Amino acid sequence: MTARILDGKSIAMTIRDEVKGEVAALLALEGVQPCLAAILVGEDPGSQVYVRNKEIACEKAGMKSLLTRLPASTSQAELIELISRLNSDASVHGILVQLPLPEQIDTRVVLDAVSPHKDVDAFAPENVGLISQGRPRFLPCTPHGIMQILGRTGIDTIGKHCVIVGRSDIVGKPMAMMLAQKSGPLGKSNANATVTIVHSSTPDIAALTRQADILIVAIGKPRFITADMVRPGAVVIDVGINREGKGIVGDVDFEGVCEVASAITPVPGGVGPLTIAMLLANTLNSAKQ
Repeated sequence: MTARILDGKSIAMTIRDEVKGEVAALLALEGVQPCLAAILVGEDPGSQVYVRNKEIACEKAGMKSLLTRLPASTSQAELIELISRLNSDASVHGILVQLPLPEQIDTRVVLDAVSPHKDVDAFAPENVGLISQGRPRFLPCTPHGIMQILGRTGIDTIGKHCVIVGRSDIVGKPMAMMLAQKSGPLGKSNANATVTIVHSSTPDIAALTRQADILIVAIGKPRFITADMVRPGAVVIDVGINREGKGIVGDVDFEGVCEVASAITPVPGGVGPLTIAMLLANTLNSAKQ
């Protein structure tokens, strides 16, 4: 068996085109231009690339992009003061604090300072609580992107056993909540799953991953999931981005798992492009609200 490749890049471009059309309509009808404000603290090379990619994506979608660069020596109080000003600025619809932050800054305190109404990453406790109740204000970008991949490629989640490898606040936990809801962002067939989360303290991870109809891997270890850990015919979603030598590999042994799975996301070109696309969608929704 050779797995069908789930092309996240093309799905992301479709969504970005949809967002661009809605942005133009909002500007024409109501004079509102969605605006995303990003904050970059320090000189982390990876963060600089991510922020620049988000700036370019905003420009292409017709959105306004504001970037504030702060030195690595910035204090927590100075950063929170900036966030407070952006919270009060009616022309700003989304606020993104690029992680990681320097060690003198408490990341949780800073993220909690972002207004829940401008929290387009959906990290705020209020927004996480709304997701758990099935009435989200915003959906977290990477899990939402995964739901878009599943829904737009016709992969039904109703009654399926979804196993998630990893329990992070960014991917694992919100992914589990979204899949278990009665209805997802694309309807009932985009939710209603039976969900299992496995993590570093799970005794026999492979025994559970082999039960998955849909396996979502976000553990941050290169090629962690091998072919013998995947049930034949399963759908495999690889969220991992690991730099190895001169290239990037996922958390799944792509070549081996391709021989077992029915469908799989590549790395790069799978989940990654959807993260920025859904960030744009959240900023647009914030502007509408």
